[in-house]
Amino acid sequence: MARPLPEGLIAGNDGRARCWWGSSPQIYQAYHDAEWGRPVLDDHRLFEKICLEGFQSGLSWLTILRKREHFRSAFAGFDFTRVARFTPARVEKLLGDAGIIRHRGKIESTINNARHAIEMAREFGSLAAYFWQYEPDPRRRPKRVTRSALAAMNTSAESIALSKDLRRRGWTYVGPTTVYAFMQAMGLVNDHLDGCNAREEAERARRELVRPAPRF
Repeated sequence: MARPLPEGLIAGNDGRARCWWGSSPQIYQAYHDAEWGRPVLDDHRLFEKICLEGFQSGLSWLTILRKREHFRSAFAGFDFTRVARFTPARVEKLLGDAGIIRHRGKIESTINNARHAIEMAREFGSLAAYFWQYEPDPRRRPKRVTRSALAAMNTSAESIALSKDLRRRGWTYVGPTTVYAFMQAMGLVNDHLDGCNAREEAERARRELVRPAPRF
């Protein structure tokens, strides 16, 4: 008889143990296995994720994930140098696009944030160099990541500091909870549960990562 899995883990049809949220539907499973928690240095992907976290506010991530390809098409692949040039007429067109979340404030926030992203990329050399400054010291992270531990960790000192600095720089829809979800997804922290098959894979990628240094 198979031993029960620890709290928060679910065995998939393929026998792999996954975090409770990453077993179904298939689009979520693929996101859990191959993306979430893997370190990202690509500026367009970083910009995409922090914007989509803002769009998610009040919704489920599954809703956003199902619309992600359409979001990418609508927002020029989240190339912030292009998004920054979106006009009021483009905003009105996006408000009529059923393939995305038609929320004026969030659309305008994405354009606003693109303009500030350009400034930050110039200042730091890349968005990656800016964001990875806020990677938490692993010695201050929980020794074991469990579902109950995660339930109490929807922010961190680093996500609060990052949120504060982004807002100081003019970004919007970047509260501490939104920013912490961004950090989890982009691999600045590894919040796959202990025992999840993806945890060690994500941790290996983090160990091998060459962190970008800010250009000052």
